[in-house]
Amino acid sequence: MLPIIACSVFALAIIVERFWTLRPQRVMPKHLVAQIWHWQKKNQLDEKRILGIRDSSPLGRVLATGLLNRHYDREIMKESIEEAGRHVVHDLERFINTLGTIAAITPLLGLLGTVVGMIKVFSVITSVGVGDPGELAGGISTALLTTAAGITVAIPSLAFYRFFRRRIEALVISMEREAIKLVEVMHNRKTRSGEVPSQAA
Repeated sequence: MLPIIACSVFALAIIVERFWTLRPQRVMPKHLVAQIWHWQKKNQLDEKRILGIRDSSPLGRVLATGLLNRHYDREIMKESIEEAGRHVVHDLERFINTLGTIAAITPLLGLLGTVVGMIKVFSVITSVGVGDPGELAGGISTALLTTAAGITVAIPSLAFYRFFRRRIEALVISMEREAIKLVEVMHNRKTRSGEVPSQAA
């Protein structure tokens, strides 16, 4: 039971931390590309503003990397954004695999506890006989509790693991859209002069 309890504590901590970290408004502030476009049009996009963008959010880190390379070729700017994006995705996925591991091992820990408990019960039967059936049933019940505890921890852990995976995928797709939009804005491709780019949903 002790390893299962420890896993439950770790799982709860990860779930709370990831809920806070993966909030859409924290990862992708609204109208960030539009603000960058506004500064660019007014020639106010200096290094200080770019550093502020970088420190504001995960999306800001990706866009700031592109902005630092905006004077280079379009492909170079895209490559720098993709490289920064890989690091950001790695940070977004922090602890997620640990949560998946907890979801996988806690039922096995519960089963192991039950097997060990049943071995002890049958060892007692071998040594002193059946004795009191009530006590024997109580020992079996106690052994089975570990399996129940393991499954109880595993089910929400697996559910939140899949939930966070889906949220990260959605955030990454949205960040890719915003990054592409930034490249087009900086290189005057798809955004017409005087048109403020809209924020992706």
